[in-house]
Amino acid sequence: MTPRTLLATAPCLALVLLTLGYLALCVADPFGRCRTCKGTGRKRSPFDRLRRECRRCAGTGLRLRVGRHAINHIKDEYQAAKR
Repeated sequence: MTPRTLLATAPCLALVLLTLGYLALCVADPFGRCRTCKGTGRKRSPFDRLRRECRRCAGTGLRLRVGRHAINHIKDEYQAAKR
């Protein structure tokens, strides 16, 4: 393998490894912290000082990762095709 081809394939290989690592993370830990409430489950009301339940995560402080949404969609399509 020449140095030129090694330089050309290194970014592609790095991108593939990053993607596979993220998908493995989504399988092992499908939930991440909610960005709206920063994982607390409560959000400050815009007009007063009350803390209310976060609407985005329904007060859990967790959200489903984008990669896990994709995995679930692929699984659902596969199950629908088998029927």
